[in-house]
Amino acid sequence: MSFSSIRLDSPVNMIVVVVLTLLAIIAVPWFWDRWKRKRLWRSATILLAVVLLVVTTGMAGNMIGGFFPTVGSLIGTGVYSGQGTDAEAAQNGEDLEKLRDTGVAHAREGKGTVVHMKVTGRRTKLTRDVTVYLPPQYFDAAYKELRFPAIEWIPNYPSGPEVFAVYGMPQQLDAAIARKALPPTVVIVPDPTGVPKVGHDTECVDEVNGTANDTYLTADLRDWALQKLGVSPNRQGWTIAGWSSGGYCAMNLVTRHPQWYGQAVSVSGYDKAQIDAETEDLFHGRQDINDANNVRVNVRLHPSPVQILAISGDKENYESYAIDQIRAAARPPLQFTSWRVRDAGHNMNTFKSQIPDVLAWIGAHTTSPAPAGRQADTTGGVLPWPLPKSGAHGALADTDQ
Repeated sequence: MSFSSIRLDSPVNMIVVVVLTLLAIIAVPWFWDRWKRKRLWRSATILLAVVLLVVTTGMAGNMIGGFFPTVGSLIGTGVYSGQGTDAEAAQNGEDLEKLRDTGVAHAREGKGTVVHMKVTGRRTKLTRDVTVYLPPQYFDAAYKELRFPAIEWIPNYPSGPEVFAVYGMPQQLDAAIARKALPPTVVIVPDPTGVPKVGHDTECVDEVNGTANDTYLTADLRDWALQKLGVSPNRQGWTIAGWSSGGYCAMNLVTRHPQWYGQAVSVSGYDKAQIDAETEDLFHGRQDINDANNVRVNVRLHPSPVQILAISGDKENYESYAIDQIRAAARPPLQFTSWRVRDAGHNMNTFKSQIPDVLAWIGAHTTSPAPAGRQADTTGGVLPWPLPKSGAHGALADTDQ
């Protein structure tokens, strides 16, 4: 096993680190008097205990948030460190056709195919990791002339597409498509941050005098997907979704680019770019650019015919407040729906519990696969889709604006 492949989300590894930390902490008073003439040993013991305590705290937070599954995904070393991918494609997915046999075999089992590649944006020239889920029907001859709807799933900071499998998304998508809650859909999971990750939270915006993250995630990836993946050009066939920072990205990008996207889903997202130790100075004092990336401002001053679902836990005070503010500001033709989830905080379990309902909501609002050039009906022909007004999994409220 290489250093890069060590699991950071393994309960066994967590237990080992906790035991080592406890032993190191116990060793400090145990050897204190014995090593009173050996100050170097005393210092080394204290340092070891502190380091292990930091590692334990970091691993615990990582397991709750689901940020990095391996050491390699944390430090960006070695072969692509994401788990659960079925194949590695060439740059920009130029050789996707070679996956046909794998895709057909998976389809017989009702499974989609997950492939990783590097994608370079035509406008920005940025090159980042992208994982793509191809539904079971993707390599089916009956669907050859059809364009699939697409979901762009934005990972939470500081994660990348390697968390797609950690969340169990391939299995959730297979199940949703099988029960006709979601039409056969291509899912694109980009790296919204680039390298370095830690201390470089981009919030998916075009930074003033910096990286054009928004342009890469929208214009570049959409154009690439239209050309290489055979997805629908219909704006109602495109959904952006995400958790935490990815939820803010989803709502912000859909309100900024309604000509390209019809829907957005935010789980535990917020209304504006964060200002903290992890986020760089994104706007350099430009209040106009800051406002242009504020969801609450955009839904009030520039409402567009998009649909947004925003979900928060009843223990997420900041996110719930932000959603309430967006709902109060929203104006037609924008349609805003919010769910409040009982006994839920800002953690991966909250997000994972909502995945089935999120996919069903997307299925009820997106288009179905349709021939190129034909406007697909948003019901997709895969009824029943409508969700109960209360929502499943303990939703407290479902409010439309």
